[in-house]
Amino acid sequence: MDTIIAFVNTILWNYVLIYGLLAVGIFFSIRLGFLQVFHFPEFFRSVLRAPKRDGDGITPFQALCTSLASRVGTGNIAGVAVALYLGGAGAIFWMWVVAFVGMATAYAESTLAQLYKTRNSEGQFRGGPAFYIANGLKAPWAAVIFSVCLIIAFGLVFNAVQANAIADAMNGSFGFSKVSVGVVIAVLAGIVIFGGIRQIARVAELIVPFMAAIYLGVAVYVLLANITEVPALFTLIVKSAFGFEAAAGGVAGALLNGVKRGLFSNEAGMGSAPNIAAAATPNPHHPSSQGFVQALGVFIDTILICSATAIMILLSQKLVPGSGLTGTLLTQEAMTVHIGWFGRYFISIAIFFFAFTSIIGNYAYAENAMTYLGLGNGTGLTTLRLGTLLMVIWGAYESILTVFDAADAAMGLMATINLIAIALLSGTVVKVTRDYFEQKKLGTPHFSLKNYPELKGKVDPKIWG
Repeated sequence: MDTIIAFVNTILWNYVLIYGLLAVGIFFSIRLGFLQVFHFPEFFRSVLRAPKRDGDGITPFQALCTSLASRVGTGNIAGVAVALYLGGAGAIFWMWVVAFVGMATAYAESTLAQLYKTRNSEGQFRGGPAFYIANGLKAPWAAVIFSVCLIIAFGLVFNAVQANAIADAMNGSFGFSKVSVGVVIAVLAGIVIFGGIRQIARVAELIVPFMAAIYLGVAVYVLLANITEVPALFTLIVKSAFGFEAAAGGVAGALLNGVKRGLFSNEAGMGSAPNIAAAATPNPHHPSSQGFVQALGVFIDTILICSATAIMILLSQKLVPGSGLTGTLLTQEAMTVHIGWFGRYFISIAIFFFAFTSIIGNYAYAENAMTYLGLGNGTGLTTLRLGTLLMVIWGAYESILTVFDAADAAMGLMATINLIAIALLSGTVVKVTRDYFEQKKLGTPHFSLKNYPELKGKVDPKIWG
């Protein structure tokens, strides 16, 4: 079984998805007129507009924070360090490239999620790739496969991975028992997830901006303290990216590791973030506005937070090819250079917050998948919640490599299905986007189904009528 899983992962992640995610990102960037450049301010406006609160959905800001809760995890700390160790300074350049095209992909999938959303039994908005695959493409079988894979990967296994990272960090820095850490995480996560998506959104709205601001604040301090070295640093990054500077892995290593880390971190095209995008009440009342919000999430995750980690590591001079110092340990050693002995503890605390919010964000995605499968009732959700918490405890102290590989395969399959779906539905994305900007020239955009006869019977007329 391990051999089969390894083979599937090799095919999906080394060939299909690496090129597929990049190709789809470039495709949407071109078809949408590079909106991540020419309409970048709209990303912020869509979040900062006065929130529209109602009983059906969460606010756009809450949706952004919840998606960032999932996106911003241990990969932003340990994963970036690994990418730099294997690919050199140039890896961060290719992460920027991936984020640039990924913003267009994130916009497309979240716009579709908004368009095809529905209401659950309690009248709250739910949706995501499963819904636009089933209703937009009339392929319910693919939607079922997607949902099952999402539940396995995001609802269960990846939460064990995040718990493992927290337990390792707390054990290494403070000496806490891994089992005890797992139980504490499970209790805290249980308090949040048993309150459902609304409770998750409220917690994310409080924690995510705080943790991001503190982390980025330290990065700004490091930049200012080393301001004279910054020009040379950016020159090194660009030269290494194109092989003009000797570095670990050469240009191929920088490209491969930067692309992989960027794709894993910002999740654009994976089909994960659209699940929470669909739960939001957009402001203005148009699917595109939530697409802009989630595109901003890619920018924050990679261009800001991943870059912050990379810059702090590179300025510390602790990145030494072949030294064996990589992952969390490399980031911790880098921080001790910048802020002294507290640096090690700062990274451990950051991992706790980044990973914990990932757990609750990941669960929110899985709850949407349960809704599509018809299991979004009390029994189904209670089973999922208990399963999530058990995986957190188990993951805190167990070696999870084999299970993680299986989850990688599940995520690879769901991402492949999602990429095909959004590519086939790209015509709808383009039409909705043009409609938004044409209306914006005249005032406030407001989506109306009367302009989309081809969507009759595919989207909820009570939501978009």
